[in-house]
Amino acid sequence: MTSLSAAAAAATTAAAASRLLPSVTASAARLSYRSSVSISSLRSSPLLSRIFLPQKSSLRRLSTGRIGYSTVSPPKCAASDPDQLKSAREDIKELLKTKFCHPILVRLGWHDAGTYNKNIEEWPQRGGANGSLRFEVELKHGANAGLVNALKLLQPIKDKYSNVTYADLFQLASATAVEEAGGPKIPMKYGRVDVTAPEQCPEEGRLPDAGPPSPASHLRDVFYRMGLNDKEIVALSGAHTLGRSRPDRSGWGKPETKYTKDGPGAPGGQSWTVQWLKFDNFYFKDIKEKKDEDLLVLPTDAALFDDPSFKEYAEKYAADQDAFFKDYAEAHAKLSNLGAKFDPPEGFSLDDSSPKGQPEKFVAAKYSTGKRELSDAMKQKIRAEYEAIGGTPDKPLQSNYFLNIIIVIAVLAFVTSFVMN
Repeated sequence: MTSLSAAAAAATTAAAASRLLPSVTASAARLSYRSSVSISSLRSSPLLSRIFLPQKSSLRRLSTGRIGYSTVSPPKCAASDPDQLKSAREDIKELLKTKFCHPILVRLGWHDAGTYNKNIEEWPQRGGANGSLRFEVELKHGANAGLVNALKLLQPIKDKYSNVTYADLFQLASATAVEEAGGPKIPMKYGRVDVTAPEQCPEEGRLPDAGPPSPASHLRDVFYRMGLNDKEIVALSGAHTLGRSRPDRSGWGKPETKYTKDGPGAPGGQSWTVQWLKFDNFYFKDIKEKKDEDLLVLPTDAALFDDPSFKEYAEKYAADQDAFFKDYAEAHAKLSNLGAKFDPPEGFSLDDSSPKGQPEKFVAAKYSTGKRELSDAMKQKIRAEYEAIGGTPDKPLQSNYFLNIIIVIAVLAFVTSFVMN
C-alpha cells in the first residue's frame, strides 16, 4: 500500500512538473527577451552605454567615431519598425513647427544619399543612403559643414525610437520637411540598413561644389555618377527654394539680408527666395529674373538657365509649379534610395493602405465582358446591386450551401411537375 502510494505521488509530481515546464520555459524566454530589450535600450542611450556597458577600443572610437552621440558602434540593423517610423514622423513634424529646420533636414537626407557611385556594386563601398553621415569622419567633409546641427536635432528622436535606423530617419526627415513646407508628397519607401563603423564612410569629394570652374559640367559629373539625368538635376536643384547659404559654412552668400535678419530660427545667411521656408517654384522664377540683389544665385544655379539642356526644364518649372512638383517628387524618391540596402529587400511604405492578407477590393471593371470597358455609371450600378444583396467592397458574399440545395430541389420539383402536367 505504501509502495503504491509512493508511486502515485511520484506520478502526480511528474505530471505537475510537466504542466509547469512550458510555463517556466515561457517565463524564462520572456525574461531573456526583457533582458535583451533592456540591454538594447541601454546601448541606444549615449550616457548609459558609457556607464553600464563594457567598452572596447574607446580611444579609437573617440578619434574616429560619431561626434559625442555614442561611444559604441550600433549593432547591425535590419528593417526599421514601421510603427516607430510613423511615430518618429509625427515627432519630426512637431520639431519643424518649433525649430523651422526644414532646409537643413532636407540637406541632411540629400548628403547622406548623394555619395552614391553607380559604378561600385558592393555595399557599403558604393555610398548612398546608409546612415554613414552620422560619423565624425564624414561630417568633417567640406560639403557637410553645419550638418552636425541637423544630427543634434534628430538624435533625441533616434534615442526615443531605437528600432529606427539612422538611414531611414535621415530620409524620413528630409521628405517630411519638404511636405510640411508645402511641397509635394514624396513616394518614399523604408527599411534601409545602417553602416556600423566609420571605416565604412565614403571618401570625400563625392558631393557637388557650389562654384566649380565649369558649373554645368560639374553638376553632370556628380549627378551622372549617381545615375541621375538632366531633368532630375534641375528638379532637385529646385529644393534651393528652401533655406539660406551662410558664408561661415559654405563660403557663399551674405551674412544677412532683409529677408533673413529676423529669422525665423537663427537669423542670418542669404536665401534663394523671399519665402525661404515655403516649398514652391519661385526658385526658378527668381533665378531667371535675377532682379533682387538680396537673393542668392550660385554659379550652379545660373547654369540651369545658361545650359541649353538644363534650360528646357528650368523654363518649364518656372512656368508650371505642378510639373515641378511631379518631377521633384519622383527625383527626390529616387535620390533617397540610391545605394541603400533594404530589409526587406523590396522595402515598405508608411502610407500603404492595402496591407497584405486583406480581401481583394471589389472592382466592377472586372465584371465587364469583351474588350469594351464598362462605363462609370454601370460600375456604380453593379457595385450598388452587389452591396444591396449583402456584399461589400472588402468582403465577398457568403455562400449558404444548404439554402442553395433547397432551391435546386424546389426548381427540379417545379420543372418535373410542369412536364408531367
